[in-house]
Amino acid sequence: MARVAFLGLGVMGYPMAGHLRSAGHDIVVFNRTAAKATAWVAQHGGSSAASPRQAAAGAEFVFACVGNDADLRSVVYGDDGILSGMKKGAIFVDHTTASATVAREIDAKAKDLGLGFLDGPVSGGQAGAESGQLTVMVGGQQKDFDAARPVIGAYAKAVTLLGSAGAGQLTKMVNQICFAGLVQGLAEGIAFAQAANLDANKVIDVISKGAAQSWQMDNRAATMIEDKFDFGFAVEWMRKDLGIALTEARNNGAMLPASAAVDQFYAEIRAMGGSRWDTSSLIRLLTRKG
Repeated sequence: MARVAFLGLGVMGYPMAGHLRSAGHDIVVFNRTAAKATAWVAQHGGSSAASPRQAAAGAEFVFACVGNDADLRSVVYGDDGILSGMKKGAIFVDHTTASATVAREIDAKAKDLGLGFLDGPVSGGQAGAESGQLTVMVGGQQKDFDAARPVIGAYAKAVTLLGSAGAGQLTKMVNQICFAGLVQGLAEGIAFAQAANLDANKVIDVISKGAAQSWQMDNRAATMIEDKFDFGFAVEWMRKDLGIALTEARNNGAMLPASAAVDQFYAEIRAMGGSRWDTSSLIRLLTRKG
């Protein structure tokens, strides 16, 4: 069992850290809102730290799952940051969905300090984090991946190395690009069925057995038909992720017309007060149920 640190106890990080503790690892947690760390320790055991540096001190593996590039930099750098507390040879695994730019930046800093680094954004949402069934997309060096993989396995069903630093983040962008198109297509299909006076539930039951089937259809069609969105992956998080992908596309020349359109649709959902609605709420733009 390893000595580990986990920073960021949000809807994803809280259960992920719990799985590490359940696997028997000696864990120290940190959260910017200290009460959340106190509650986690009361539930799971282990200990909490007053700063990222204190959490990282002496750990073999340091994990982070925070909000965005700025949040990540705020816990990584500086006198109280993760990198200042890690011992030489330790490995930092970042599960934040962030830019490939910041992943490469941290990787370079880590190498200068004799540390390992893996960017490992995840897919599977809160349900996957709670069940320990996340998919982890990893960028970094093989030796660091081989060392960290058994530990990551405490909360993941699939962990794949996809290339050098930044490759994990780029793969997560591909995931979100595909996701955006699928949920918009499903929203349009259901709205069309309803406009045509079809029984939308029966329509979905039929087409889900053919080429139109998808995870979105299996897990979100029924609630879309019922106009329920108070759960799942929030619109504001999806807008952040699409923004990262669209910025990267401007740099690498990829064309993302559908993703750009869906991003603007989500902006409209936010204007309707739907920042925290599930991403399947795209259908509300088509049915205009505000």
